[in-house]
Amino acid sequence: MSCLETIQDYALRSIGIGERLLPKGDYTLCEHFTLIGSGMIWNIYFGVMALGFGFFFAVALAVGKASNNRWIRKPAEWFIFIFRGSPLFIQFFFAYFLFLSLKQVHPVFDPFTAAWLGALIVLFMNTAAYSGEIFYGALRSIPKGDNEAADAYGLTGWMRFRRIQFPTMMRLAWPAYTNEAIFLFHATTLVFFSAFPAWRQKGDALYYASYFADKTFNPFIPYPILAFYFILLTLVIVGLFGLVNKRLNRHLPQERRSKMRFRPNIIR
Repeated sequence: MSCLETIQDYALRSIGIGERLLPKGDYTLCEHFTLIGSGMIWNIYFGVMALGFGFFFAVALAVGKASNNRWIRKPAEWFIFIFRGSPLFIQFFFAYFLFLSLKQVHPVFDPFTAAWLGALIVLFMNTAAYSGEIFYGALRSIPKGDNEAADAYGLTGWMRFRRIQFPTMMRLAWPAYTNEAIFLFHATTLVFFSAFPAWRQKGDALYYASYFADKTFNPFIPYPILAFYFILLTLVIVGLFGLVNKRLNRHLPQERRSKMRFRPNIIR
């Protein structure tokens, strides 16, 4: 089988398009790159969806934690504390068994036991908690003069938040939020190790890398390929978030613009 035929057969296998059976026998480098790249579709799906929905929830958590109303502040504080205080891997297991128990009570919860929804919910809540703390810190770091200027112009409530606080909060938090986004995409590999099953062998990139490592007894080919894909993904994230960072700081002099620095989280 040529490399082009391999790509045609396996490039979209992770989403159910193409050859159903995994390759057997002599595994070529093209098969490694194609199948692991196919699995990256799921990693990108988990990352984009969790980050997209988690952003809005994170902003709400930050505003809630900064609220003077304890009935709003306390739930936000406890949510952030629980999801930042417990390992993501354990959250996957607890969520799976919770959804499994709910499924036994009512079949409407059946989709929640699948990785595409159940694991996504866990990633969404986890990144919302971490991002919420980042945004809360930025909200508390807004210069006093900005709030005084808002008072001078008579801006209150939603108008004050939208015109003054939110843009400044984003500008201050964006470099740290970029690192959270990078970590989230890396954390999507934990879905393979969690209790959420891979339906019909349609797993993520780590699933296929582990498949090749188990079959060939040589982890030094599939895992570096997996790392290569994630390095490329990280470069894309840094580039896209860098453009947003430039947009957020466009009104500042060049020397005052915050620089994008990648600080990987070794342990969360």
